[in-house]
Amino acid sequence: MSRRTTRARRSAGPGPEPTAVRPGSPCPCGLPAGYADCCGRFHDGRATAPTAELLMRSRYCAFVVRDEPYLLRTWAAATRPPAVDFDPELRWAGLEITETSEGSLFHTTGTVAFTARYTHRGTPGALRERSRFTKEGGAWVYLDGTFTD
Repeated sequence: MSRRTTRARRSAGPGPEPTAVRPGSPCPCGLPAGYADCCGRFHDGRATAPTAELLMRSRYCAFVVRDEPYLLRTWAAATRPPAVDFDPELRWAGLEITETSEGSLFHTTGTVAFTARYTHRGTPGALRERSRFTKEGGAWVYLDGTFTD
């Protein structure tokens, strides 16, 4: 997800806590595995995402659980912001990968198009983006994205 999702959106008061995801919980990325065995292994550093799509899924999960260190660690140095400001009124509700191009073990770049559903102050919405990924030091990182309709 892009800088647009990281802009500061502060409200009066602390707002709701991040979504509780436990190791055995279903992974928010939508794959049929528990969080610990799916995206959690990338978040805690036990593994690195082997494809651009798995990095996209793990970054979506990092937004769900508000894991700023992981998001910054997996953001390309050239486009990485200094911090991630999570909107306390936003709740991510589901991810759908709509298209992938390249981004396998054998590529150095890849593109992933997705729809991320959310609620903001109780109103549902969707963010649609075509994200570009590249490899830095042999690991996939998010480069940038373009919002789509």
